[in-house]
Order: sequence, then structure tokens, then C-alpha cells
Amino acid sequence: MALRKVAIVGVGHTPFTFGGEKTSVELFSEAAMEAINNSNLKPKDIQALYCGNCLGDFSEGQGMVQSYCADDIGIAGIPATRFEGACASATMAIRDAFIWVASGFYDIVLAGGVETASKMGTPLATRTFAMFTDSHYEYPSGLTFPGAFAMLAHLYSAKYGISFERLRRQMSLVSVQSHHYGMYNHLGQLHKEITVEDVEKSFMVTSPLTLYDCCPFSDGAAMVVLASEEKAKKLTDKPVYIIGVGQSSSGKYSAQYKYLPRLRARELSVQQAYDMADIKPEDVDLVELHDCFSIASIIAVESLGFADFGHGGELWEKGETKIGGKIPINISGGLKSKGHPIGATGASQVCDIVKQMKYEVEPQRQAEEVKIGLTDTLGGDGVLAHLVLQRGW
Repeated sequence: MALRKVAIVGVGHTPFTFGGEKTSVELFSEAAMEAINNSNLKPKDIQALYCGNCLGDFSEGQGMVQSYCADDIGIAGIPATRFEGACASATMAIRDAFIWVASGFYDIVLAGGVETASKMGTPLATRTFAMFTDSHYEYPSGLTFPGAFAMLAHLYSAKYGISFERLRRQMSLVSVQSHHYGMYNHLGQLHKEITVEDVEKSFMVTSPLTLYDCCPFSDGAAMVVLASEEKAKKLTDKPVYIIGVGQSSSGKYSAQYKYLPRLRARELSVQQAYDMADIKPEDVDLVELHDCFSIASIIAVESLGFADFGHGGELWEKGETKIGGKIPINISGGLKSKGHPIGATGASQVCDIVKQMKYEVEPQRQAEEVKIGLTDTLGGDGVLAHLVLQRGW
């Protein structure tokens, strides 16, 4: 079946915060109306709504948030669907929205995500996050996500023969860069420059991860409006096309022992996106990847094809991940500095790449000409989703 071209015609993004008073519905509505207005549309033009949301049941005692979100912006009655894929939820929502528009079933769809994770506080949030590992065997043994990525760091060092001291410094450089660019993102959560020494001397969460190796709990929403090419041409002279999508999944970490520290699902998903877009990693100008922990960035760049296995950290050592480098990464500040409201993260990644393509971000973090961008979102033990974006002018 021939697919129609699908464009992003508008984006909306709330500030990412900790401890805000707004509900998920309020945050969703704020981002949704910005995206709709940005698209030169009205709410009545939206034919379907896809919302990534994981923890509303726990953070607010509110399930079925998608229906209330639709009602709140005046489009009750349209199909409204909630997507739950842990941190990959919003990317899954956008991917599905893309498929529905590409197929011709819908012409205009609103997609994104929202979360108010900080309302739970650290103990409950840590417990609920751990539900996205295996809750019957892994969590009872003490596994949380900081613990999981700490183990991946130890495994990475051993498997690739990298001294722990060198890996420790590479991880620190990841965090330092994220905080540097995050300083200038007015929608981000953390606005603080840090040094390598700050990272390594900060509170130990689980060896080797210190506080500054870990992303924060966050509240926020991010949305995009997708439209068919025909509709998009009438709405904007600067469409950003989705030209490749991918999604894959895997079992619990203990079932992935043959591949760890690599996540095989990432390699399968991103290859789907590359093949569909007919590009290679070297064609990508900008990446927003899932840096929930500093070691996650190093592992991700290798499976995405930007470095050989065991050599990902060298990109940060050489400054190749900065603006002007070989492959700029997380110029938004990433999850590490911008923040990580789980259900919204994937849409936030898309929003920032779209704004980079349009030269609509702060000048201190504006990348050089971005024609092709890639988002990489990891959910739980291994739900991976990827989007390839292309500037359409």
C-alpha cells in the first residue's frame, strides 16, 4: 500500500518543572492549544487524539486521561487513545498517528504526551518507575532503573575493556554537555552549569552513577499536530516531514543477556526508521536520544550507528557531540537537564528538532543547518521507538 507523506505542522511544549501544581489535563491542554494555534488550525479540525501517559493513575489518581484532555480543549467525541510504553509512550503515539495519516484514514491528528511524575515524590516515583522492569522477578531482587543502568555501566567497562576511570570521565562529559545546553533552554527544568568534578563528587546514587549522572523527575507536556502533505501545504510554508519510523520491543533485562549492554530492540527499531527514510547514520544532522542516565547516551550512540561498539564515549571526549561536531546530540539539554516527564519525553524530542530546523531555539544552542533529525526513545526494559524527521523547505 502506498503511504501518503505526513508533515508536522505545529508543536506545543510546556515548561518542564518539578513540583508544579497543574494537573495532567491542564498541562496537556496548554501544549495542545499551542500546537493547534501554531498549525493555523482550530480544535474542531482535529480528527483524532493520541496521548502518551504512564503514571496518571499513581501521580494524580486519574486514569483515562486522554478523554478528559479531548474534552478540555473542546473536541469531545473524537477518538482519543492513551499510549503506555513507559518513557517511549509519546513517540509511540506519534508513530501511530503517522501511520493513520499516512494510510489516508485521517488527515489531521494531535499526538504527544503528558506526565506529572514529581507529584509522587521520590520513593513512590522510584517504585512506580521500577514497574517497567519485570515486577515479578527483577524488582523483588532489588532492581530499579538506576541500578539497572549502573550494572550496564559495569558490564560496558568489562565487555569492551575500557578502564573504569576512563568510562567514569566519559559519563561525566555527557552530563556536563547536557547541562551546558540545558542552561539556555527556557523550557527546561535544570539551568545550572556543572563540571566533571561536580559530577564525580555529587551524591552517590548507585555505583558508579552519581546524582548528576541521573535525569530528574519532571512534570510537563509536549504535543505535535500531524497532517497529510496536501493539508500541510495549506497550513504552513515550513513543514517538517516524518520520513521514517521504527518500533521494537524486548523482554526483561535478564532475557537480554546475549546482547547487553547493547539493547537489541534499539538496533532493530532504528534500522526500520533508517530503511524507511532511505538514509544512513551519517546523513543525520541532529539527534535527540534517551539519556536517562549518562551511560545510556554512550550505549545509545553505538546502536544508532554513530560510533563503533565500545567507542561511544570517545565522541564526547573529542567534542564531536557539540554544535559543529560530527553529530550534535541533545542540544535541548536532553532528559538529563531539560527534564523527563515520562509520557511527554518523546514528543519533546520531536518539538526541539522541529524548532531547530526552523531556527526557533535560543541562539546559544542553535545547531548548524539541520535538514535531517533523529529521535531515540527508550521505554522500560526495552521498548524502543525512533522517528526520522526531514526539513521540507
